[in-house]
Amino acid sequence: MKEIKCPRCGSLFTVDEADYASIVSQVKNAEFAAEVERRLAELHKQQLAEQKAALAQTESRYQTALNQKALELARKESEMQQTMLQKDAQLTRMQQELDSAEQKSRSALSIALAEKDKQIAQLQAAIDQNANTLRIAVMQEQQKALGVLQKKDSEIAQLKANAQLDQQAATIKENSIKAEYENKLKVAQEQIDYYKDLKLRMSTKMIGETLEAHCSTQFNQMLRPMMPGAYFEKDNDAADGTKGDFIFRDFGPDGTEYISIMFEMKNEADETATKHKNEDFFKKLDSDRRKKGCEFAVLVSLLEPDNELYNGGIVDVSYRYDKMYVIRPQFFLPLITLLTQTSKKSLEYKQELAIARSQSVDVTNFENQLMDFREKFGRNYRLASERFKTAIDEIDKSIQHLQKIKDALIGSENNLRLANDKAEALTIKKLTRNNPTMKAKFEEARAAQAREE
Repeated sequence: MKEIKCPRCGSLFTVDEADYASIVSQVKNAEFAAEVERRLAELHKQQLAEQKAALAQTESRYQTALNQKALELARKESEMQQTMLQKDAQLTRMQQELDSAEQKSRSALSIALAEKDKQIAQLQAAIDQNANTLRIAVMQEQQKALGVLQKKDSEIAQLKANAQLDQQAATIKENSIKAEYENKLKVAQEQIDYYKDLKLRMSTKMIGETLEAHCSTQFNQMLRPMMPGAYFEKDNDAADGTKGDFIFRDFGPDGTEYISIMFEMKNEADETATKHKNEDFFKKLDSDRRKKGCEFAVLVSLLEPDNELYNGGIVDVSYRYDKMYVIRPQFFLPLITLLTQTSKKSLEYKQELAIARSQSVDVTNFENQLMDFREKFGRNYRLASERFKTAIDEIDKSIQHLQKIKDALIGSENNLRLANDKAEALTIKKLTRNNPTMKAKFEEARAAQAREE
């Protein structure tokens, strides 16, 4: 017996070793629950920080890519304008030269010059049309790029707003979970107080009543109203040679099983010839748990009544068999409640983690879409650049063709000048040289003209 002083009223009261060990176990369980809650909160904050960092990094990469594309587009547009100005100046100069050649040409070449002027006009129209087409294509590409950029900016703003809403919702949900956990902890404490009193009277109550019937009755009376969808039935499947006593399963709102427990009940009165120990049933219980696909294994035992280890509260024997516990009947309902709440909270955080992963996938898809946009933009830019180069080549060919026309016109003018010089140098004397007949005719004509005078 130990004396304990009340911190409020200062009165002394005595408790036996079992009650003292139970109080210590309760304190440890409360500290364990607080530590679990703190670590889950830290994990949640870390996930939010990682999401924010990933979003900021993606936005920075996206902005850098946009700036680079804008600079490259401005540079190409400046080069195109400079080239067009040079080509226009060259065409103007060639037109002036052609006009000068036309003024010097003779009337005999007027029809040919008119035809050439028509060809030059057609070439000029084709050049202007190609230049206008190129300008329109570049403007369309710029407008398309600006539209895509505005759409991506809108998507980034929407992602930021969704992240803020998710953070607010997570905070509200965390507060709600904390309040719910505190209420359930209070209910569990009341149940523990109830079972303390029950322990003092159990020695007479268990006479004539089996342990299995007692546990089944307690579950249906206390937990069934709070867990209407839970499964708690006798294990009647002995197809593998052995079976447990009870199987407990509970499900989430979507029908997903989040907890399952295999129970084995052992009463001191079950074996009268020899006294068994609790550890004699560990191996069978673990085997039954695995065969029936249960997550936890619990031995509810009245064996070894003088063993302080088992009288102190919930005993974790996971160091020997995975997820196995040994309890006295008074801890039957508190253990179910504790495991249920822990598994349910774990299920909620798993769902939140799945949502966070889906958001991460959304960010990855956004990056893939951005890369796809960059590739398509680059391809369209290359096509526009190739068309621009083709137009420049056509202009160069037109200039070469006009140069040939100019050379032909200059050659024609030279030939006409030579012909004119020859015509002006032509005389009667030259025509009658080495031609006596024509010389005689001209002399007769001169003599006849002299006589008439």
